[in-house]
Amino acid sequence: MLGAAVALALGGTGFYLATASASEAAGPAVQLEAEAFSAQSGARTEHTIDTGGGENVGWLANGDWMQYDNITLGGADLTARVAAHNPAGGSIELHLDSPTGTLLATFPVTGTGGWQQWTTVNARAAIVPAGKQTLVALMKSRQHADFVNINYFTLGTSGGAADAPATATVGAPGGGNSAPTTPSTAPSSAPSASAPTGNPRGGWVPVDGAAWQKELAAFNAVKQLPVPAGTTRVAEFHTDCSVSNEAKDDPIVLPGLPGASHMHTFFGPTVDATTTPADLFNRKTTCNAPGDNSAYWVPQLLRDGQPVKIKSFRVYYGSRLADPSVTVPFPPGLVVVHGDAKRQVPTPKGASGQFWCAGSAEVGRSADGNWPVCAPGGNMIFQLVFQDCWDGKHIDSPDHKSHMGPMQNGKCTGQYPVAVPNLSFMVNYESLGGDGLQLSSGMASSMHGDFMNAWKPENLGPLVKICLTVKAKCGTEPTFAAG
Repeated sequence: MLGAAVALALGGTGFYLATASASEAAGPAVQLEAEAFSAQSGARTEHTIDTGGGENVGWLANGDWMQYDNITLGGADLTARVAAHNPAGGSIELHLDSPTGTLLATFPVTGTGGWQQWTTVNARAAIVPAGKQTLVALMKSRQHADFVNINYFTLGTSGGAADAPATATVGAPGGGNSAPTTPSTAPSSAPSASAPTGNPRGGWVPVDGAAWQKELAAFNAVKQLPVPAGTTRVAEFHTDCSVSNEAKDDPIVLPGLPGASHMHTFFGPTVDATTTPADLFNRKTTCNAPGDNSAYWVPQLLRDGQPVKIKSFRVYYGSRLADPSVTVPFPPGLVVVHGDAKRQVPTPKGASGQFWCAGSAEVGRSADGNWPVCAPGGNMIFQLVFQDCWDGKHIDSPDHKSHMGPMQNGKCTGQYPVAVPNLSFMVNYESLGGDGLQLSSGMASSMHGDFMNAWKPENLGPLVKICLTVKAKCGTEPTFAAG
């Protein structure tokens, strides 16, 4: 009777009490909005013209996923509201707990004629587990390009989201939410209660407070050295690395999914789809800075489908702040992605995010205008510059970027108050540029880089304290350099 009374009271609101049993609250199918995820990889929200308006999740490609916490299934009959302009199609898999968890159901996806041409596809759950579940919607397609947009799911005749996260809204059937949800890139004020503590898999992953405070205490105890005359006053040290391996893996964006990514070139320790920051400390590294067991990776560069050899790879650690004295080391376990693998736009001469020529002049452009042609004696290079500031709370975020942010007027402030070393990848290729080039992720504009921190604190702390905080140039160790 209580369930019936509650259902009657809510009947005119368009919302459903998902914790009620099917016998207590019978009614029409209820939606789980696609943008109500607690974690995601590759998902972006946009306004939809589907019935009811609101937001949909778009730009979804093979391997992308969204996680939904505290979900109660009301039955085996499921639907997904989709739009697809790509005729290649694919499928949307619903898994329990993780992208590799038990397969619950599969929705087929075919071209609908446009990215806002919506249709409803059906699936039937293999099982209907009782109680609250974690669901993961995993995209599957034979190609890497975007293939589907999703507006919402319905989960059985009386399914829905129970105790949904702050960004979730469970609405009445017939369209999107009545108002846009909080953008997925906005940092939260506190870590998600469901955030994993092991291998980051998206979501807001909280920093280990005790380990972080221990590292800060050791850093603060480092004695500053006098800076001798002739030292170059640039806040900088570096590590040089050679290639460790290449694989279609990405343990930050696609953890636990071997072969699901485009090809990456890895530097430092050997990396696979299941690698965590803790794993890196037990592996040999190809980097020459003592104590640096961090992993770095970028998409593979190809010419006419064949890999282009890396000439050298250097990571500069620096500070661009007006006052670098406030810089502290990275927190333990930090992972960061910079750049956008899905950005597919032309990069003509003068555009931002360019590949350029090192050691010689640019003497032309490729036929498509996106790549430089370098004079003999030089080589093609890319510089990827990461953010300067950290939110002080999380070592990962849903898009693997939003826990980091830009400085404002030369300071780390607001949502990103903690100054950390600024990373700059310098990727040199055995190439003079020209025609036939592409990245494994697509056009030149899709260049991006990943960082998984595995510095030993006893090595990183002195480098930051002795070199960066006093704006002095060092090499791979905390000794001063000129020139």
